[in-house]
Amino acid sequence: MTELYSERGASGWPLVWGPLFAVLGLLSELIIGDRPHTLMWIVTGLGLLWLTAVWVYARRRFLAVRVTSTHLTQGREHLKIADIASLPDEEAKPGTRVLGGGLSVPRKYAEVPVRLKDGTRVLAWASDAEAFRDALRTAVKDCTP
Repeated sequence: MTELYSERGASGWPLVWGPLFAVLGLLSELIIGDRPHTLMWIVTGLGLLWLTAVWVYARRRFLAVRVTSTHLTQGREHLKIADIASLPDEEAKPGTRVLGGGLSVPRKYAEVPVRLKDGTRVLAWASDAEAFRDALRTAVKDCTP
């Protein structure tokens, strides 16, 4: 199973922000000459770390995109490449089902219409639509006998 395209949904860098802000707050109190509120800054850093960890986890779970030689994964939904008939160039009609379980294509993601072998049309999505479409076309071409 060859991976042709992958998006993780979020990187781990945001996890650094909360503790970094807390350290900067503590340092600013030390520079100003106030008595530092060390416990408050530790609790603040841990709280921001926890909130950011939940955010990163959710983005990685619901916004991950992966195309392999056998499957297309969009968020929580997996679709066999063998079930894809083509990638039409025309725009999808309003109300077309979106892969991944959402009501619409996620913000800042481009939609890619997909026609399945049973005749239905669905919307796939990716941040780099051209690379995603090329990977899907390659997978579909390699999968057809």
